[in-house]
Amino acid sequence: MADSSKIIFTSEDGEKVEFTVIEKAKLGGVDYLLVSDDETDEAYIFTEVLDEKNESVYEILEDEKQLKIIMGYFNDILEDIDLEF
Repeated sequence: MADSSKIIFTSEDGEKVEFTVIEKAKLGGVDYLLVSDDETDEAYIFTEVLDEKNESVYEILEDEKQLKIIMGYFNDILEDIDLEF
């Protein structure tokens, strides 16, 4: 991904956190974002889901099996990043 973009994530308690998008991927028809928190230098993987209004939103990927697969994909395509659980 040539240009890093920023996204705002709103937590369940209403807190807004800005993330830098490192990479995007579409696997099995599902969109994923690899993002970093600039304040903590931690990385997260977001997955696209439909909310109760049937609108696309992103939430943190928590399924361990899915997370390992997507982390492996991002590790394969990104030379300078090594993601670990």
